[in-house]
Amino acid sequence: MKHQSIHKILATLGPCSLNGEVIAGMEEAGVSLFRINLSHTRIEDLEDVIKTIRSFTEVPICIDSEGAQIRTRKLVGGKINLEEGARLNIRFDGEDGDSGNLSFYPGDIASKFLPGDEIDIDFYGARLQVEKTSDQSATAIVIRGGNIGENKAVSVNRQIELPYVTKKDIAAIAVGRQMGVGHFALSFTNTETDVQEFRSRIGGSAFLISKVESVRGLRNLMGIADEADAILIDRGDLSREVPIEQIPFIQRRIIASVKSRGKPVYVATNLLESMIEWHAPNRAEVNDVVSTLEMGASGLVLAAETAIGNHPLEAVRTVRRLIDHFSHWTPNTNFEELLRMETD
Repeated sequence: MKHQSIHKILATLGPCSLNGEVIAGMEEAGVSLFRINLSHTRIEDLEDVIKTIRSFTEVPICIDSEGAQIRTRKLVGGKINLEEGARLNIRFDGEDGDSGNLSFYPGDIASKFLPGDEIDIDFYGARLQVEKTSDQSATAIVIRGGNIGENKAVSVNRQIELPYVTKKDIAAIAVGRQMGVGHFALSFTNTETDVQEFRSRIGGSAFLISKVESVRGLRNLMGIADEADAILIDRGDLSREVPIEQIPFIQRRIIASVKSRGKPVYVATNLLESMIEWHAPNRAEVNDVVSTLEMGASGLVLAAETAIGNHPLEAVRTVRRLIDHFSHWTPNTNFEELLRMETD
């Protein structure tokens, strides 16, 4: 029997979970929304992905936009290592990158870089500093060495204006609407105007989730929450812009603020990160999940854990067990009752 709960589980589908057995098991465990991440889904494949999911389940699908973000383009060999002190060209023409050249997406974004800009690539990856620019490229020096992969998130140490949706997002929305998809998520929501314009694209009856993952989004949170149907906190991308030690307190403030508006708020990123490799979570992760529920989160979002992880179904079942225990627990529950506590 499918689990029911006031706390939602949102699961991202990807190469490791896009099959009938896993999807059926996730539905049985109580997943209420399956997420398609456009940042890792080719527009040419979107229609087939939707059809595949629907062949296995009636659980609703959410198309999650690329949004206002910068990412690395293709690399020769799929990844490169940059050593501190090395110099490289940042090309404006979108060619594949290598150890001496890089290109970024969207296509024209690199032309907006200025001397002195610091560019961080992926978590714990390389950091570049732009030295000079020309009409066709920029030159940068590696100020922190590290590995770089394809399609990895990039952040710059100053605000660069980006459109709230990409051409790919617009095409994906058209596919989704044609196929009757009723849930859409707007990545990197910065203003309430972003939400209003996104809603005009997805249709007034669609359920709109605004993802808060930037300082601008934080500063405009109340307006965004009023315009959206739900808020999703992406702690990963948010931690690119604010010190990581602030994230627990920002998370608490967002949840309290959004709940005061009567809107659901979901939390994503690193909930069960170790389960990408291992069959069980670590103690810090299970405490994080329960603490997030205690803060008042309406739902939990699994991303890499279920899209590319080795144990996608067990990750969902782990979250389900934690939610079930949380729903039965009270501060007055004694140790004997805790030890006997079982989930359905």
